[in-house]
Amino acid sequence: MPLGTLDRTPPPFFRQGPSALTKLALCSALALLLMVADARFKLMQPVRATFALVLHPVQRLLLTPVDAWETAGDYLRGTKRAMEAEDQAKRQLAQQAERLSRAEALQAENDRLRKLLGLLPSLNVPSLPAEVLFEAPDPFSRRVVIDRGATQGVASGSPVINEAGVLGQVTRVYPLSAEVTLLTDKEAAIPLLNARTQMRNAAAGRSDGAGMELRFLAANADIKVGDLMTTSGLDGVYPPGLPVAKVAIVERRGDSSFAQVLLAPIAQPDSARHVLILLPQDRHLNAKKEAEVAAAEEAASAAATKAAVRAAKKEERAAKAAERAAAKASGASQ
Repeated sequence: MPLGTLDRTPPPFFRQGPSALTKLALCSALALLLMVADARFKLMQPVRATFALVLHPVQRLLLTPVDAWETAGDYLRGTKRAMEAEDQAKRQLAQQAERLSRAEALQAENDRLRKLLGLLPSLNVPSLPAEVLFEAPDPFSRRVVIDRGATQGVASGSPVINEAGVLGQVTRVYPLSAEVTLLTDKEAAIPLLNARTQMRNAAAGRSDGAGMELRFLAANADIKVGDLMTTSGLDGVYPPGLPVAKVAIVERRGDSSFAQVLLAPIAQPDSARHVLILLPQDRHLNAKKEAEVAAAEEAASAAATKAAVRAAKKEERAAKAAERAAAKASGASQ
């Protein structure tokens, strides 16, 4: 057979078609077209939604072991945390019970000593809860506004405290709110008692509003850094024994007869949100005296009423006895 008559075309199985570069260019153009069309006209959104709907049960089925493992881990970790929290709560409860028992014992001892020395009983000052709304817009003072006012019984001069100690004093009262001047205000002053030495002094706010300072304290006074300063109760406003501040800096200079003592307030006014408003001590004493007088008058009136009732009953019994005696006398004469 002549060579020119041979069929040189590859079999159908080995036919290559377009070149690889042509296929790459065509697929790239098609992919770019589909991306642009999907981004602009959302053509593939129904297809994706259909695939997501079809594959959702499969995905949930494949995620079941993972979810079960995570759920079991969360349960075990939650159980462990709950047991640790329970143990911590039990320890805190035991500590609080011990402190409460000691506080009750100390209170009973204090009452006995006061009775023995003939002192007045300690004051139980009524209080009113309040919330700090905002800081007063005056840049030259340290004041806050609370959400209780004259309508709720707040009076000017009432001390304001929180869980840490004394914050300040009510200086302005409105119908539904009140202004509290903080202890760090330059116009604020409070009498203090050194818990260690029982030495009394007065503290005032610093001019920069950064803290408090003891004024006119002798240079040789017994005071140390870390001493706790509490209310003395001598001003008739603050109840005695409330924590106020701690001594932060003590400077004794040779050219001055007074020491410079800076105090750091225990109650931080910038972080206080909920406070208690106390009735001033003098007003509390007046109210207590008025209550005692009213109780005494009520007891006296009750005793007088009982005495009058007894006298009326005696007169009634005497009248009945006289009637019986007269009746007997008239019967004997007949």
